[in-house]
Amino acid sequence: MNYGDTFPEMDLMRSEKMSFVQLIIPVESAHRAITYLGELGLLQFRDLNADKSPFQRTFVNQVKRCAEMSRKLRFFKDQILRASLPSSVHPGMRPDIELEELEIQLAEHEYELNEMNSNSEKLQNSFNELVEYKIVLEKAGDFLVSSKGHLVDEDRELDEHAYLNNDYSDATSLLELELQPEPSSLTGLRFISGIISQSKVMRFERILFRATRGNILFNQSPADDPIMDPLSTDMVEKTVFVVFFSGEQAKSKILKICEAFGANCYPVPEDMTKQRQLTREVLSRLSELEITLDAGIRHRSKALTSINFYLTKWLIMVKREKAVFDTLNMLNFDVTKKCLVGEGWCPIFAKVQIQEALRRATFDSNSQVGIIFHAMDALEAPPTYFRTNSFTNAYQEIVDAYGIARYREANPAVYTVITFPFLFAVMSGDWGHGICLLVGALYLIARESKLGSQKLGSFMEMLFGGRYVLLLMSMFSIYCGLIYNEFFSVPYHIFGSSAYRCRDNTCSDAYSAGLIKFRDPYPFGIDPSWRGSRSELPFLNSLKMKMSILLGVSQMNLGIMLSYFDACFFGNSLDIKYQFVPQMIFLNSLFGYLSLLILIKWCTGSQADLYHVMIYMFLSPFDKLGENQLFWGQSVVQVILLLAALVAVPWMLFPKPFILKKLHSERFQGQTYGFLGTSEMDSDSEPGSARQHIEEFNFSEIFVHQMIHSIEFVLGAVSNTASYLRLWALSLAHSELSTTTSKILYINFGYDNIIIRLVGLAVFVFATAFILLMMETLSAFLHALRLHWVEFQNKFYHGDGYKFKPFSFATLTDDDV
Repeated sequence: MNYGDTFPEMDLMRSEKMSFVQLIIPVESAHRAITYLGELGLLQFRDLNADKSPFQRTFVNQVKRCAEMSRKLRFFKDQILRASLPSSVHPGMRPDIELEELEIQLAEHEYELNEMNSNSEKLQNSFNELVEYKIVLEKAGDFLVSSKGHLVDEDRELDEHAYLNNDYSDATSLLELELQPEPSSLTGLRFISGIISQSKVMRFERILFRATRGNILFNQSPADDPIMDPLSTDMVEKTVFVVFFSGEQAKSKILKICEAFGANCYPVPEDMTKQRQLTREVLSRLSELEITLDAGIRHRSKALTSINFYLTKWLIMVKREKAVFDTLNMLNFDVTKKCLVGEGWCPIFAKVQIQEALRRATFDSNSQVGIIFHAMDALEAPPTYFRTNSFTNAYQEIVDAYGIARYREANPAVYTVITFPFLFAVMSGDWGHGICLLVGALYLIARESKLGSQKLGSFMEMLFGGRYVLLLMSMFSIYCGLIYNEFFSVPYHIFGSSAYRCRDNTCSDAYSAGLIKFRDPYPFGIDPSWRGSRSELPFLNSLKMKMSILLGVSQMNLGIMLSYFDACFFGNSLDIKYQFVPQMIFLNSLFGYLSLLILIKWCTGSQADLYHVMIYMFLSPFDKLGENQLFWGQSVVQVILLLAALVAVPWMLFPKPFILKKLHSERFQGQTYGFLGTSEMDSDSEPGSARQHIEEFNFSEIFVHQMIHSIEFVLGAVSNTASYLRLWALSLAHSELSTTTSKILYINFGYDNIIIRLVGLAVFVFATAFILLMMETLSAFLHALRLHWVEFQNKFYHGDGYKFKPFSFATLTDDDV
């Protein structure tokens, strides 16, 4: 049965109603009950053993066993990756096995793999040593043949008897000893052969020379191919060496130096017949070892393939079992009644599903005693739970990044779905760039199922998670781009002809002078004739600056209205009378009035200076406006609005703390009064709760808090309105950057040289892709984020709640294994 089909419709405006519940579960059905609740994923457990360490909890041994099985499974996964085996796309489905049986199987597989790895490692080391030995025999044999092949005719003046004289032998040089035609056993000349890493040869030779005071002969020859080192199993460039020396003391020094440098020494007979025979033996053993290693690799691959077939299912099973026992450790164990007691939060709509899951657990575990599930009163505030889908989830994450909503308060994400991409588009309005973003968003959405099942990089994962945000951002960018009439900063006559034309035939430059209006305004957006004219920048600056103020005041008013809805929802009449009303009066007396003047000026075509009007509204409120007057009675209206704004400040500051103090005094005098809820007291207003406890009333703290809140709003009304001017600034910057990149393309395409044109096209594509579509998009995104977090949400949003995190198998990740 799919319980998700029975869920009621989502309501993003308020979080789900939560209920604090208690479960009394018999021991025999506890495991199955928690498993079914994990599959349902609608109950958040409280940790009733928070004062205990992990080792003092009831199911600590089971958690340890699961952790040990997780370690074994990670070991199997690592071995499979090293063997380069493909992961099982369709994991095998064996009949369900118990945890104890799986534990035994994993132990057997681990023992078998460790044995195979140990034997394979020994055989591989032997194989690598024999490969080195073969190379040493080939290279060192050449050295020995060349040393014995020197003709003694070159040193005929040396008496042949002298080589057999031990006294003379001690005094002669090694070169003379090397040149003697007699066997080295008769002269005392000996050698050590081996192989060393090529990077150490120079230091090795230098140390040997210094340690023996030059009484050695060092021959070397690099190996033809890299060799696998027996110890590190890395492919290393190596060099074969033969050191000729005389005396036991020199031999001891050389062997110690070889050991210090990690050189592997191998004995090489002087007799060529023995060398050939030894080489044949080494080759024979190499062939045998190669066959044995291949057989071992095939056997190991077969064992890993059988493990890989069920590995995914085992990982999921162990992960779920560990999560179940971790949750059981959060419950109290009643030894006398042999039951577990748990507490937690669940949405009210989920009670029926939870009770059904608990009944199934009781039936499937053959328990004679049912599970008790009932609601309780709680002291703490409930968690916040919004049910979202793939479209709304990204917008909810944007709001949650600022702070989790307080329980049942208004959710800004409802409005963020539209206002966030729209404010982004105001700053990045270009329907050419919008189409590019739209293509990217549609690509991510079209491949949603494939990309959602893959492990993406951090940047790509962030981009994929915000694919629907990117979709609306691109659509609003196209819309605002049509209003701005910009396609990569180029205007087009999409909605008809321009409303302007040349005054007479002498008007040769229609984009600089001589334009007159001859027809109705351009139907939609900015008239293309403004582009390139001398008044383009003043016109666009004035338009976008005023539009930014209108949008900002509208969004701030929306925030204050949401505080009214919150106060009505929680029954906080004090917040309505002494916060909402004075805030609306103050904001609209100043900046709402400014917005009204902007609209009147646009509608009437007046040349009034709004800067002068707003400044002298404060400096000289009783002076006549003269040519800056926009409507009859404007001076009187301005005086009334100014007085209203001045009255609103003490209205916000003083009444509320004193009323709260009076209500608190009456409560302890036993007098009857009508309860007036406030945001400071809404923690006690939850019906049916156990939070009707007495708190100490600190008037100074309440008054200071209200004073800070009032000052913050008054100053914030000014700074927040000014902050919305970033919409104008970033829109202007985006337009100018786009114009610059387009001019580069136009200038380069003015040449007949194909190379210059290609260079210009490359610069245009690079600037558009990396500067405008990446950097400018990111900049506009961050500024839109700030406008929502600070300017909009601080008018009503507390953001001091905590998120509902139910126990659910669906939320388990690979890190939980």
